[in-house]
Amino acid sequence: MIKNVLRPLLQMRSYWSLSTACKAELHYDRMGLPSQDPGIERVIHENVGWLCRAQDHSASHDDGVAHHFSLETGWSTSYPETTGCIVPTLLAYAKIRRDEEVRHRAKRMLDWLVSLQFSDGGFQGGMIGSQPVVPVTFNTGVVLLGLASGVREFGDYREAMRRAADWLVATQDPDGCWRKHPTPFAEPGDKTYETYLVCGLLEAARLEPGKPYADAALAAVRWALRSQHENGWFEKCCLSESLQPLTHTVGYILGGLLEAYRFTNDAALLQACRKTGDGLLTAIRHEGILAGCIRIGAGPCLGSASREALRSRTAGSRCISSQETLGIEMPRTPRIGTSGAPLR
Repeated sequence: MIKNVLRPLLQMRSYWSLSTACKAELHYDRMGLPSQDPGIERVIHENVGWLCRAQDHSASHDDGVAHHFSLETGWSTSYPETTGCIVPTLLAYAKIRRDEEVRHRAKRMLDWLVSLQFSDGGFQGGMIGSQPVVPVTFNTGVVLLGLASGVREFGDYREAMRRAADWLVATQDPDGCWRKHPTPFAEPGDKTYETYLVCGLLEAARLEPGKPYADAALAAVRWALRSQHENGWFEKCCLSESLQPLTHTVGYILGGLLEAYRFTNDAALLQACRKTGDGLLTAIRHEGILAGCIRIGAGPCLGSASREALRSRTAGSRCISSQETLGIEMPRTPRIGTSGAPLR
């Protein structure tokens, strides 16, 4: 309760400490969507260009991709986790556009990631320079996605991929959860959003069918589904606010479940995806914005945007939309509820 009382005061203090440039950008952002849509092709081109600049200007100068850019402090150091999931995106873009320069950038990212791998196969959490430097389950699973795409594209990185996947299998608990190597940069406790690791493990399973990677992935899915409510709400689905999870982390769960469905063709997994997806539909505002957080209403409910998240979080919207595109050809049930109203 104290946090809820102090939060508006801290937010106001934070706002007035911003530079003029930051305040102007915040004002522009709050004006809403632009009147003209630049089109998908332009948006993709600009996004890839930004990722390339983030690699070139990372404060750690190491071929990784910067964690963020700030109008206050400039470019940050590189972030291994997101560099890992950027690699498949750049390789797909390079293939479609026949862009050898972007393809080479992805290879540089992979070479850098391999140089960071711990001897046991894991990868660190946090940005370069963050402390402590320890192997973390979630970050390793995301980097695994990049390594698997590197195996497919270049024929290299198989040994690094195996070591990362073997480490995930070895550190998984018997019930399917990962508890031994949590991130030190989030609240302690079980995290259902780690279902996203299923994507990397199943990619590794396709490349190494004799390994137990698929068994580990599906065990993780079964564990997470025990925390899903009938209306799609997942417990323990945030870094810090379990009653108000980020749409970003909800997207992680959808990604893992959908990939498990693609791998197994199990209709029950598709139904689990639809429960959560239908609930998320009720959280989309009339102008198409998906808020950055989803809150609990009267009892566990999925679908009402929190007050603290009136401004859309691009990362969350991207995660949700990218998972939903996998289900474009899936049959849909009628939409439940109304935009912005809790799903009861």
